Amino acid sequence: MHGGNWVAENKFVYFFGNEETEGKNTMKDLLGGKGANLAEMSNLGIPVPPGFTITTEVCLLYLERGEYPEEVINQINKAIAKLEKVTGKKFGDNHNPLLLSVRSGARASMPGMMDTVLNLGLNDDTVEGLAKKTGNERFAYDSYRRFLTMFGDVVLNIAHEKFELALCEKKKEMEITLDTELSADVLKEIVEVYKDIIRKGIGSDFPQDPREQLQMSIDAVFKSWNNQRAITYRRLNNIPGEWGTAVNVQSMVYGNMGETSGTGVAFTRDPATGEKCFYGEYLINAQGEDVVAGIRTPEPIDTLQKAMPEAYAKLEEIYRKLEDHFKDMQDIEFTIEEKTLYMLQTRTGKRTAAAALKIAVDMVSEGLIDKKEALMRVSPEQIDRLLHPTIDPQASYKVIADGLPASPGAAVGKVVFTAEHAEEMAKKGEKVILVRTETSPEDIGGMDAAQGILTVRGGMTSHAAVVARGMGKPCVAGCGALAIDNKNMTFTVSGTTVKEGDYISIDGTKGSLIFGEVDLITPGVSGELGVFLSWADEVRIIGVRTNADTPHDVQVARDFGAEGIGLCRTEHMFFGEERIPAVRDMILAKDSFERKAALDKLLPMQKEDFIEIFRVMEGYPVTIRLLDPPLHEFLPKQEELLERLSKLKADSGSSEEIEQVKLLMERVESMLEINPMLGHRGCRLGITYPDIYEMQVRAIIEAACELRSEGMKIVPEIMIPLISHVNELKLVKKQVVAVAESVICEKNVEMEYLVGTMIELPRAALTADKIATEAEFFSFGTNDLTQTTFGFSRDDAGMFLPTYVEKSILANDPFVVLDQEGVGMLVKIGIEKGRSTRKDIKIGICGEHGGEPSSVKFGCKLGMNYVSCSPFRVPIARLAAAQAVIENQDNI
Repeated sequence: MHGGNWVAENKFVYFFGNEETEGKNTMKDLLGGKGANLAEMSNLGIPVPPGFTITTEVCLLYLERGEYPEEVINQINKAIAKLEKVTGKKFGDNHNPLLLSVRSGARASMPGMMDTVLNLGLNDDTVEGLAKKTGNERFAYDSYRRFLTMFGDVVLNIAHEKFELALCEKKKEMEITLDTELSADVLKEIVEVYKDIIRKGIGSDFPQDPREQLQMSIDAVFKSWNNQRAITYRRLNNIPGEWGTAVNVQSMVYGNMGETSGTGVAFTRDPATGEKCFYGEYLINAQGEDVVAGIRTPEPIDTLQKAMPEAYAKLEEIYRKLEDHFKDMQDIEFTIEEKTLYMLQTRTGKRTAAAALKIAVDMVSEGLIDKKEALMRVSPEQIDRLLHPTIDPQASYKVIADGLPASPGAAVGKVVFTAEHAEEMAKKGEKVILVRTETSPEDIGGMDAAQGILTVRGGMTSHAAVVARGMGKPCVAGCGALAIDNKNMTFTVSGTTVKEGDYISIDGTKGSLIFGEVDLITPGVSGELGVFLSWADEVRIIGVRTNADTPHDVQVARDFGAEGIGLCRTEHMFFGEERIPAVRDMILAKDSFERKAALDKLLPMQKEDFIEIFRVMEGYPVTIRLLDPPLHEFLPKQEELLERLSKLKADSGSSEEIEQVKLLMERVESMLEINPMLGHRGCRLGITYPDIYEMQVRAIIEAACELRSEGMKIVPEIMIPLISHVNELKLVKKQVVAVAESVICEKNVEMEYLVGTMIELPRAALTADKIATEAEFFSFGTNDLTQTTFGFSRDDAGMFLPTYVEKSILANDPFVVLDQEGVGMLVKIGIEKGRSTRKDIKIGICGEHGGEPSSVKFGCKLGMNYVSCSPFRVPIARLAAAQAVIENQDNI
């Protein structure tokens, strides 16, 4: 974007609003979503106030250089002249002034995150011209005071609260409650007060030159791309900072000209449920910000049919046309100026996860889209949200207040009253509900940190409602019965005073506020979700297994569609209350005889575990990892033992008990390692204590044989962990096969099984061709592989990884999103080398990355046979795997 010729030749400004419209909806990268769709509506013959879009390229140029090339200014001036010609009005004219709105518009929707200025072009002279032209002095001065507020806040950085406070004081003085009750004379007084606020705020008068106002507003909107709330929103929604925003300059139409004017926001389907119905709100005698700000309570959109039947009929015709054209649910903004309808915006509507699913499935039934398009319409993250908790229908609770069901789902948490406190408490692991009079874009961080949001004011399209739905957070809005006392950090409702830190529950599906904690449940895969995921299964190539260690978790995973177990961690089975004594006896055994006695106690327990898991997963492969963690993890901590010893001595405990504790302390101390994650664990345990692995293999194969003799198909896969050298695998595999074959012979059944390994160390990946001579399958343990590749301790990296992400050293936490460039390269090398030796080797991934969408897609790209993830992420992986296939087809 450097060089004079490039600037001179480039088109920076695109006109829209009549037959000379220059853009279209495929130009979102350049015109932003709002600008591209305004142009598209113009092309469709829909009534759009004319205007022009300044491209995202100009934003990036301005943010880089701090000024505009002369060509940009020239093109803006030409667009203003064209706008004057089309509208028949003159910018800055005292008799028939052209007034403008200035709005942002990134290629991805970022509602409320950047800045807007309305009624631009008003000054002490043009306001009089507007009053005479319209014959409505009250309207003209109402528009002027609105412009002063927005310009002061957005452009001059004067706190919005200063203007709001002055307005409230004047209304209190006049003993009125609604803005619409302010007379023209009172509005003139307010205008003077506002100009004085600006004078004191910036040390000079409010700028009267409309062209200066316009340039300052354009600058402010471009700068708002890098305001804190926009940066936070981009981070939460993975929107690149280098995209920039466009600026849309549009001729004003007015919803605040009296009882035959109004403004509204609507959706072509219900954004909370997905139901096929026109859904929205409007206000008579208002401008757009009144609807979303929650200052006045809007009317449901269907009542507009009675209030203004002709405008409503036209609106119905347009919304159906837009949905049919874009083939998706649309979020529209409109203004009615003296009974004439104008469309100000259409965009793909934000929706809840439940709505996204229903709309996708319904639109396939309606013939608007096909199954593959439907699969791309729902994100894996939305599937995740669908599985979030709702209130248990069997739970008993008392609803203390009702508001609007702004975003469905349920949440339980401690009350907090500020976004900052919500973030602080969430970092400490506390679950919180953010309670606000109304939310604003500055609250975005706290809303993300909270389990749910509760507001006193605001409707179904308020900031709180729209943002909560986008985040998948439950929200109850407009709960007017609440009285918040910010000074004492309490709210009162129905005679109950609730303090900060008290527990409340909210039901965003019903709009209910509940005092205290209620039981929540998680829904399963059924109905529309079942149909949708069956479409994903038709498309995807890669298998989806689960990481599960208990029969309950295995059953949950099967219900979610898991096709086997990719990782069963046997150590998790050792922590049961009745088992831990035997495990400790095994660890503390003085010789092999004592260890065998302890292992003999554990054998039937392990066997029963495997029988139950095999039953649930009958017919599907079950990969069981032999004992992996260091043995000292099963022993009490030194501090606990020291405390126990002190108590025994204080209570005059028996000398025998005291001696046992001392011996245990000595044994624990002798087993402590400087770096246990790289120490005596994994296959190293199996090599030094072969009888431990022998017991586990016997339990696995005996369980499989018993069920096999009942006619069940059991597919055990025995996985040896932490292999770094083929000779380790060769030795341990020999022991495993010897025990397995011995049991199969004893039981006299035919039993197939596999022996493989986890690839979780760089050396294993780099020598995978040699390891594959012994291994019949690979499972990439990407948690440990990430740890050992980066040299990051999983347990300690939380102290610095957030800073790495914040400072853009890393794009993501590599323990959450697979580092494809580094760790992923080792995975790729491991797969290629493994298959160079054993072409049919089965390969999967079983780290936490197995349920992270981009990592699943990476596994598909590398030709893995399956991914494995926690039970509740199985549906996510199923969809991500299908989307990987569709994206690959689209790129061919």
